[in-house]
Amino acid sequence: MSAGRGERLADWADGRLGIHTLGRKYLRKVFPDHWSFLLGEICLYSFVVLVLTGVYLTLFFHPSMNEVTYQGSYVPLNGVRMSEAYASTLDISFDVRGGLLIRQLHHWAALVFVAGMLTHMMRHFFTGSFRKPREVNWLFGWLLLFLGLFEGLFGYSLPDDLLSGTGLRFVHGALLSVPVVGTYLAMFLFGGEFPGDDIVARFYSLHVLLIPGVMAALIVAHLLLVVHHKHTQFAGPGRTERNVVGTPFMPVYLAKAGGFFFLVFGVLALIAAVATINPVWSYGPYRADQVSTGAQPDWYLGFAEGLVRIMPGWEVTLWGHTLVLGVLIPVVVFPLLLVFIGVYPFLEARFTGDRDEHHLLDRPRNRPVRTAIGAAWISLYLVLLAGGGNDIVATRLHLSINTVTWAVRTGMFLVPAVVFVVTRRICLGLQLSDRELVAHGRATGVIKRLPHGEYVEVHEPLDRARLHTLTAHERPGELVGHEPRRQAVAGPGPGQE
Repeated sequence: MSAGRGERLADWADGRLGIHTLGRKYLRKVFPDHWSFLLGEICLYSFVVLVLTGVYLTLFFHPSMNEVTYQGSYVPLNGVRMSEAYASTLDISFDVRGGLLIRQLHHWAALVFVAGMLTHMMRHFFTGSFRKPREVNWLFGWLLLFLGLFEGLFGYSLPDDLLSGTGLRFVHGALLSVPVVGTYLAMFLFGGEFPGDDIVARFYSLHVLLIPGVMAALIVAHLLLVVHHKHTQFAGPGRTERNVVGTPFMPVYLAKAGGFFFLVFGVLALIAAVATINPVWSYGPYRADQVSTGAQPDWYLGFAEGLVRIMPGWEVTLWGHTLVLGVLIPVVVFPLLLVFIGVYPFLEARFTGDRDEHHLLDRPRNRPVRTAIGAAWISLYLVLLAGGGNDIVATRLHLSINTVTWAVRTGMFLVPAVVFVVTRRICLGLQLSDRELVAHGRATGVIKRLPHGEYVEVHEPLDRARLHTLTAHERPGELVGHEPRRQAVAGPGPGQE
């Protein structure tokens, strides 16, 4: 019996592309089943939504700073001189069918995308999945987060409204504070004196072409390395460093992933439909002689704003040149906070001497120092985020803005230290609790009287699966202490790390 046309086509493609061999190998790839793995999918699906909505918006947006007189549907701004970029944004919002919904969907997806990346990265940080052999993949994820911050900055600066223009004035001042090359950097980016005539067109090229292309390549590389290294998984019965327990990609995981994509898309669309974001018509077009009150960047850059707001206005003059430390120091500290998280896997491997491959995840309580460092980093971010809105905090709480500023300055140094100590002690306490469970079992609440009159509570032994989860972990040497690098124990004693 002769082969059908479809079979001949499949044979032809397999002989040239090896599709059957690849499909047989990867379509049955096993994926662990745990809710935390959905965080990475939220990032991926939000990026897809960003690409789809971004393509739609490019059809109507004019990335030009040429001045025009607005005559559109938004009557309060009729007759006002503004850039073509701002005018086209108003047209998208009020004259293009579905334009406002797509604009808001694009902006909400960007916020969720960055939030998903940060949360996803912290999940990997606290569970130790960045260890060998996944250090390079960790760097890919970190680069995606770093690029996402600037992609968002360039994106919400495109409408050329008063709020985004105020943010660009801050960017211009930050560039000018860089010694020696600051003026050249500002001239290169803005194309002349602020605000220049080219900034929107340049940001548009970066936002639409360069950065999304690099991010798409990083996402592909990130996913390929996930497939190559296989998924990490939490310790449990039947799970070892050499296997993965879960569901196959086809058809179970693919069906779940497809449904989850539409769920993410639907939730983002619902938020965009009911929650207004970035109403540029309320701010008006950018003018260099005006500043909008209550100006705040999107949440993910709020900590950078906070660094600048809490810095004293220090200046020093060296060899006839003035260094504006009040801006220069935040410009240096901002990337250092991100770089620390990016290089942490290499620092941990260096200080602990752990060079082994790891495919089983840690419970955060079993790595008290790492968990404390991560919690301290997050607390520092939150303190600086509050500093980025010190005027709003002061207004809402009826406080002096100087009081809020000094509270943030003090908290920047005090809060992370306190959070580190408290988190570490909590982790050690949870380890002791686990040790008690393993040794004595679970309390049942049943009181029993012994023959000699003593009353004791009856404990029920843990099931084997729970015992495995509590005891199947290795304890490499932490960043502090001098214990042996490997020690299989149920939990440390008081004061141990």
